Amino acid sequence: MDDLNKRLDKMEEAVRDPSFRKSSGRANEVNYWIFDYSPEDELIVRDRIKYMQKKNAKGGDDFELVVFDLYDIIIDYLIENDFLESCFNFEKKKGLERISKAVSNSMKLSDDDSYIIQYINNHTPDNAVVFLTGVGKCYPILRSHKVLNTLHKAFVKAPVLMFYPGLYTEQDLVLFNEISDANYYRAFKLVK
Repeated sequence: MDDLNKRLDKMEEAVRDPSFRKSSGRANEVNYWIFDYSPEDELIVRDRIKYMQKKNAKGGDDFELVVFDLYDIIIDYLIENDFLESCFNFEKKKGLERISKAVSNSMKLSDDDSYIIQYINNHTPDNAVVFLTGVGKCYPILRSHKVLNTLHKAFVKAPVLMFYPGLYTEQDLVLFNEISDANYYRAFKLVK
């Protein structure tokens, strides 16, 4: 746990550094980052994010920290569209794989104008840092590489840091240290 706390300290320090918010990618694009961690440490990571949100809300930073829990966005979408009960029934009849695909298609998760991309765009102020959480809770409905790929094409307003319960090698995403999510190489690993 000491190692995780040291990594979280480094993450917090990096996010507060003004250079983090400057476009400095290879093509001067807004940077995308991943903070990977052991899935067993999920609650510790959540606590640090809440701590950072509270600290940021006091107004001492020169940026606004915006946290998007991807799972909450999906659930809110299903509730807003009165799909939640239908999803429960559909899953019982057709199984998890079919309902995952149906929800993904309904939200257009692979499209540049997906509900999640629109939501993040509409709820991110200028001069912000975006944290993406809830990746593990979304599996298998939402795959992190799809979110990052679509965001990368359509969202350039602020740097994005995805908290990833698993391993990121800067080539591959391995959710829960067991499930190969896909090859992904556009994000940088924030803390090694």
